[in-house]
Amino acid sequence: MRLVAVQPDIAGNVGAMIRVCACFGARFELVEPCGFAFSVRAVRRTGLDYAEQVEIVRHDSWTRFLDAERDGGARARLVLLTTAGAAPLWSWRFEPGDAILVGRESAGAPPEAHEAADARLRIPMAEGARSLNVAIAAAVALAEARRQLTSA
Repeated sequence: MRLVAVQPDIAGNVGAMIRVCACFGARFELVEPCGFAFSVRAVRRTGLDYAEQVEIVRHDSWTRFLDAERDGGARARLVLLTTAGAAPLWSWRFEPGDAILVGRESAGAPPEAHEAADARLRIPMAEGARSLNVAIAAAVALAEARRQLTSA
């Protein structure tokens, strides 16, 4: 599995996502630009020592991310978490290699990520709740993907 943070704003959330990836055995990918100067030091406080346990791949832009997808042979399915998703997360059947995408904390995923996504999923929440923190949403999705793939 892969978790892809598209133009994140907050270093602490990136650190938390790296920690989540370590715990669920997923690769972490970062699509720049970021709302902060990315460095292992910037995310170490939240990611603690988990950064050494995770394969971290950085892409200079959305275009470079898509180029890397094409260069890898068969493109993985891009699964975008969004509050505007038509389908609930629980309805999606994950496959090994799927890339779970999350957008910016301040504005969500850019239009080009929505256009490229094979699925746009929302996490069902209680009435009146707007959204989860992006790192928590990523953890929920990775946990569901792992549950499906290890119990199949």
